[in-house]
Amino acid sequence: MVNTQQVPAGQAYRVLLSAWQAQAAGAMTASFMLHGRPGVGKTEIVQALAAETGAELVDLRLTTIEPQDLRGLPYFDHAEKRTVWYRPEDLPDDPARPAILFLDELTSAAPALQPTVYGLLQERRVGRHRLPDSTFVVAAGNGPEDGAVAYEMGTALSDRLVHLHVVAEAGDWLDAYAAPRGLHPAVLAFIRTRPDLLETTGDALRRGEVIACTPRSWARVAQIMAAFPDRRTRETLIAGTVGAAAAAEFLLVAEDVAATVQVDEMLAARPGDRVALYPASMHGLTALAYALVARADAANLPAVIEIMAALRHLGRDRGAPFTGLPLAELVTHGFELLIRKALDRGWQEAFLASPAYADYAAERRAAGLE
Repeated sequence: MVNTQQVPAGQAYRVLLSAWQAQAAGAMTASFMLHGRPGVGKTEIVQALAAETGAELVDLRLTTIEPQDLRGLPYFDHAEKRTVWYRPEDLPDDPARPAILFLDELTSAAPALQPTVYGLLQERRVGRHRLPDSTFVVAAGNGPEDGAVAYEMGTALSDRLVHLHVVAEAGDWLDAYAAPRGLHPAVLAFIRTRPDLLETTGDALRRGEVIACTPRSWARVAQIMAAFPDRRTRETLIAGTVGAAAAAEFLLVAEDVAATVQVDEMLAARPGDRVALYPASMHGLTALAYALVARADAANLPAVIEIMAALRHLGRDRGAPFTGLPLAELVTHGFELLIRKALDRGWQEAFLASPAYADYAAERRAAGLE
């Protein structure tokens, strides 16, 4: 049992980024361990950290190497009458270049390899080679209870690490990973309404099933939706990715989204003609909101803002079946994602110049929500 706090992937990333900054400032140096079920995003966290910091990512898959691959190979120095160890080239050695040493699959590594890893994690050296101070060390692995091939972590190893237990959380995955990467809107709409199906490894293990839903598998489903236009091919591939039951439920939503979400038509239409183009289901409206965020650019952002803001008035403008739907909540969530994207790209002036957003913000202030 990993007796620490469970944190979603987005929070784990923010913790590691803070630790990176603390190490760069000389305030703290530590090695970190990301625990979590397969597919929850451990590798993506480290990749995102490397991209954000500009560090070289040195990815060592410990299940594919032997102790000598880390320790190096001996060479006999006849002149000095001693053995010299030639270290491997994979370890960071440039003090002027920040690096992240990622020891992946640590808990699946052969027990004979673990003593060699001890020095890297605590003393930050192996043999006579010392890691530069600019190297940040992160390990990752699954546990035996996750259905993966893994060994119990001994105290000599665990005491050298700061442990983070990464778990899948739908809101975090949607906002921090799926939406910023523009994954297929049908996947985002489905997970928003069925967050319990984001990660089902535990249930699959209890039922003896081979396939489980994971954040990684849903990202693959998004790729399948974009890459395969043939419906039967998509159905087969998606069932083979998340299992037949989850695939059947998802495909119903995907069909609704495909039939009702018309982003290009709405962006091209005049404001008065857009009301009739809104999807009539909550799945469709949710997919529309995510698709608008993904499609937004500097040129169409004013229209995207207008379409997003008008969502909240569909009950008034079209009546049933929109009355009673949580449209205000959806609009707020959509604008949070849209504003985040605009700030990242320097498009915030579009919000200041938008009458539609000004009306929306005024309504929220009048309701005491801002």
